[in-house]
Amino acid sequence: MGCCSSASSAAQSSKREWKPLEDRSCTDIPWLLLFILFCIGMGFICGFSIATGAAARLVSGYDSYGNICGQKNTKLEAIPNSGMDHTQRKYVFFLDPCNLDLINRKIKSVALCVAACPRQELKTLSDVQKFAEMNGSALCSYNLKPSEYTTSSKSSVLCPKLPVPASAPIPFFHRCAPVNISCYAKFAEALITFVSDNSVLHRLISGVMTSKEIILGLCLLSLVLSMILMVIIRYISRVLVWILTILVILGSLGGTGVLWWLYAKQRRSPKETITPEQLQIAEDNLRALLIYAISATVFTVILFLIMLVMRKRVALTIALFHVAGKVFIHLPLLVFQPFWTFFALVLFWVYWIMTLLFLGTTGSPVQNEQGFVEFKISGPLQYMWWYHVVGLIWISEFILACQQMTVAGAVVTYYFTRDKRNLPFTPILASVNRLIRYHLGTVAKGSFIITLVKIPRMILMYIHSQLKGKENACARCVLKSCICCLWCLEKCLNYLNQNAYTATAINSTNFCTSAKDAFVILVENALRVATINTVGDFMLFLGKVLIVCSTGLAGIMLLNYQQDYTVWVLPLIIVCLFAFLVAHCFLSIYEMVVDVLFLCFAIDTKYNDGSPGREFYMDKVLMEFVENSRKAMKEAGKGGVADARELKPMLKKR
Repeated sequence: MGCCSSASSAAQSSKREWKPLEDRSCTDIPWLLLFILFCIGMGFICGFSIATGAAARLVSGYDSYGNICGQKNTKLEAIPNSGMDHTQRKYVFFLDPCNLDLINRKIKSVALCVAACPRQELKTLSDVQKFAEMNGSALCSYNLKPSEYTTSSKSSVLCPKLPVPASAPIPFFHRCAPVNISCYAKFAEALITFVSDNSVLHRLISGVMTSKEIILGLCLLSLVLSMILMVIIRYISRVLVWILTILVILGSLGGTGVLWWLYAKQRRSPKETITPEQLQIAEDNLRALLIYAISATVFTVILFLIMLVMRKRVALTIALFHVAGKVFIHLPLLVFQPFWTFFALVLFWVYWIMTLLFLGTTGSPVQNEQGFVEFKISGPLQYMWWYHVVGLIWISEFILACQQMTVAGAVVTYYFTRDKRNLPFTPILASVNRLIRYHLGTVAKGSFIITLVKIPRMILMYIHSQLKGKENACARCVLKSCICCLWCLEKCLNYLNQNAYTATAINSTNFCTSAKDAFVILVENALRVATINTVGDFMLFLGKVLIVCSTGLAGIMLLNYQQDYTVWVLPLIIVCLFAFLVAHCFLSIYEMVVDVLFLCFAIDTKYNDGSPGREFYMDKVLMEFVENSRKAMKEAGKGGVADARELKPMLKKR
């Protein structure tokens, strides 16, 4: 690992020059070892689930008698129909695939191993018998011969429920799944408790299925707009704030106007020549348009009021955005950081879900009340589920923390390199190298702290959902208060962790020391932090709003002229949510860069004063901003301008 002794604290004496990025040593080694041991435990769970035969049961599937499809099986004691040779029967078929257990969220039906899935609908037992004779695939119980399908009195119990829906095998998992998933609508209706009229849910689902091409196109549009905005940020950062402000004003006004125009147009449209079903759809769309128009109007008014209050603090945001734009010009790979993080998260989540599925089929065969076989884990191993869930949270937070440390290390390298021509060829890769060699323990410790806060909040949320409608008002208030407090604590710790990673990247100190140093600096610059976070985050929020409004406006225009469309509430919500998530992923990197630059700026002004031997590292734009702020403050003091109060916190006596 290239570890050495713990880093000494930087700038202990004001007489010698403070030099960041020079001392490099491993930090929080015990936490790295603990994290490695935890990951070994996660690997043990995966290996155990595979070694106990769960992999074969998961991939090949098994019937209700414990037989794995596609292979020979051993006889299970006291279990009828077990130990059968299913070499030629490679697919799992459910007699009633639409019979869902809403509590356990699984198919509550007898499962059989069959040679082929019925590709066409079978309406009668004669059709089922012909299918068995022609394809050699018996769809009724093993105790019933195909010749007895139409004559036996037990056929109604031992054969599949009629009509048998057309099905196809799921790739890699050998389960016969209905081609038409409409039978799962009841399951969706049971989960969506706020919909009292099932016909509304059917129309919503129908709307999503009808406009799936439009939804996909709009999601791609939001991705393209986010990437374009990141490119624009790189080159026109000085005017970006004003451009975003103007575009958001025009977009909010235009979107609100279009909504009211569509509402008025649809309200005046004739309704005498349409059918009652079309009339109901038109009324739903009209009601949705009215709600959208009122919401957009309220949002526009609130947005204008906020922008009016914050208009005087734009100068600071312009300076920070300009420096951040320079960072992206010198470090273009920062733009792709969300992709690598998302890719790593997806890989881990796929592994976690696959292991979870393995665990679901791991254990010893047990006969349930119906006489069928289930696989359950007994003894201490049954608590592996909890370990696996904790692993999901901790490792996910660890991956996100690695992104924060990587971005912080790259930006810190840029800031504290006086001659930008001497930057490493790939500062991002250099930051990743430092992370792997020195700071994985720090990242593990920071992510574990977030996990400690997140787990109790998730437990309380689960308890609240289970007790919904059963607890009294006092208990409900206490639960919600605890959940809210834990959420606020998690957000504060996330922000402190990010700044602690920046301090670690600068001085190579352990997590606790870095967190303490970062906290002290943030407290010393509380007004600066409030200003930057308020204005900077708000302007980035405007960028997200711009992308969401643009995508939503395009969605309104496309969905409004969709001829065979039904209800457009759910598709538009899906598109807007996806657009916001995409914009958030991209602009969060920019927000992270601004926060790292500010902490570097605060540390720079704390340890340096511009004198020989203690020159500033900051960019000329920040120096110009400080000088302009001084001049403006002097002029404000002479002229009595109220802006002096806002500029004063940004100046530091040197």
